[in-house]
Amino acid sequence: MRVIITLLCFSLASLTFAQSSETTLTLISAALQSDIRPAADKARDTERKPLEVLSFFRLEQDMKVIEVLPFGGWYTKILGPVLRDNGVLYTVQPDLGAYSDELIPVSQMAGMDRVQKLDWNGPTGGPNLFTGSGAWTVEPVDLVLTFRNYHNFNYDDRMAINKSTFDALKPGGYYGIVDHTRRHMEAGYRENGRRVDPVLLIKEV
Repeated sequence: MRVIITLLCFSLASLTFAQSSETTLTLISAALQSDIRPAADKARDTERKPLEVLSFFRLEQDMKVIEVLPFGGWYTKILGPVLRDNGVLYTVQPDLGAYSDELIPVSQMAGMDRVQKLDWNGPTGGPNLFTGSGAWTVEPVDLVLTFRNYHNFNYDDRMAINKSTFDALKPGGYYGIVDHTRRHMEAGYRENGRRVDPVLLIKEV
């Protein structure tokens, strides 16, 4: 497994070099303009830089990809069209309890009819919402992605998700993580509660 971590402590404008093929870059660009993305999603493109991020993660249009915890599907609505014809997009997300009522299932989003949902394969609830996820039942995949989720998990949750990711990836596959960062070994306080120590993340993964 190869790990690619994008920590949002620096400008993603520096990631302008292309890792994906020209064909895939064209598909990503088209997906960004698609009508399935609401105006509110498109308004964040300047800040979140999805073309640069997905290219940096070496996304190709014929890959098998898992998106972990898509929640409202901001990236799903980009990945789905890119992978629709020649690749496969899987999403994996447990029952999120009270949050579930606020989320539209991916299968009900416009243009997402070919996205496949994987079972979480683990208990949820209690203080460790995600702990216990087993290996996802899927043939080996090329790329596993998760966006702005890692900081939400406690240690057991993180280990469970990282193990499931490792088991799902084919040899030489990539694990891409995007998150906000705090300074290494910085004590937690209110303002940095939704940020992750980058050195800790790298060591754990």
